[in-house]
Amino acid sequence: MKKFMSLLLAAVFAAVLLTGCAGGSEATPSPTAGQEPEATPAATPAEESPEPVEEQPVEGGVKTGLAVTTSIAKSKDAGDKEGTAQADSVVVAVLVDAEGKILDCVIDTAQSKAAFNAEGKIVTPLDTEFKTKNELGDAYGMKAASGIGKEWYEQAAALAEYVIGKTVEEVQGIAMDESGYAADADLKASVTVNIAGYINTIVKAVGNAQELGASEGDKLGLGVVTSIKKSKDAAADAEGQVQFYSFYGAVTTDEDGKITSCVIDSSQSNVKFDATGKITSDLNAAYMTKNELKEDYGMKAASGIGKEWYEQAAAFAEYVVGKTVDEVNGVAVDESGHPAEADLTASVTISIADMQAVIAKAAK
Repeated sequence: MKKFMSLLLAAVFAAVLLTGCAGGSEATPSPTAGQEPEATPAATPAEESPEPVEEQPVEGGVKTGLAVTTSIAKSKDAGDKEGTAQADSVVVAVLVDAEGKILDCVIDTAQSKAAFNAEGKIVTPLDTEFKTKNELGDAYGMKAASGIGKEWYEQAAALAEYVIGKTVEEVQGIAMDESGYAADADLKASVTVNIAGYINTIVKAVGNAQELGASEGDKLGLGVVTSIKKSKDAAADAEGQVQFYSFYGAVTTDEDGKITSCVIDSSQSNVKFDATGKITSDLNAAYMTKNELKEDYGMKAASGIGKEWYEQAAAFAEYVVGKTVDEVNGVAVDESGHPAEADLTASVTISIADMQAVIAKAAK
């Protein structure tokens, strides 16, 4: 009898133990490695109403790029007729997503010309304001000579639209004939200008693109300002030159008009000539922007803050993010256009007047 009771008590005790173990396992299952527990709302109130992941913008997923390609090859000596200093700068701004596809693109060209005579004197007023082909619009005058009745700015916009959704490899694969004109029937219907230079600059812009705060859906703009105010006549013992001093800006803005990203660059394209009006510059030379030159531009040694031009331009571009155009135009400057705000002068000591101007143009 005692043996029977002992066996019975042991069986009951084992059953209780098994029930207790099973109940604990069902209430708090151990998560598999790498997985969150199924539901712990009381412990994490912030997760009670989570936002859908797909509705959140991907931080740093969109890149803003700017590129410039410049040539002075079309410049001409003076003789019986006035000589021409000409700088053709193809300028491209792009937005690129995390997969390398182009989300938006703007193409423009600054075709700047200045005349000089056979005595080496510049004829074009040094305060001349130069407009890009997009700014000239119908006044550029291509429509009458176009086989498809499209102005330059319309064709540039059509090419920009055509590359949206494409990767660099796909842009490089756009069919062209041996002269650089579009060979694809769909593209030829809206673009008859030579596209080789534009394709190369688009590719360069994508390669330059950086994560600067833009988001998908932001508006992309491009601005260019060019002057020849630093040009000078030739003398018997010194060359003259027309200097096309250009500033470029790629800007993205949100629906409230606030700047979400900004890239600023500049170039100094010099066409030199002697006192007889003969051009002495190499017309086939490759011109680099200040961002491309980096330390080779040579500002750091003369800078009171030890910063190169490209570093100061990047600092100002970062400074304007979050501001509207009116706020950018309202940044305090001295009589020479240099920043006067203490939090800006620590990183930017160069004149910002032309930078403000290209930002305003780009935001339009």
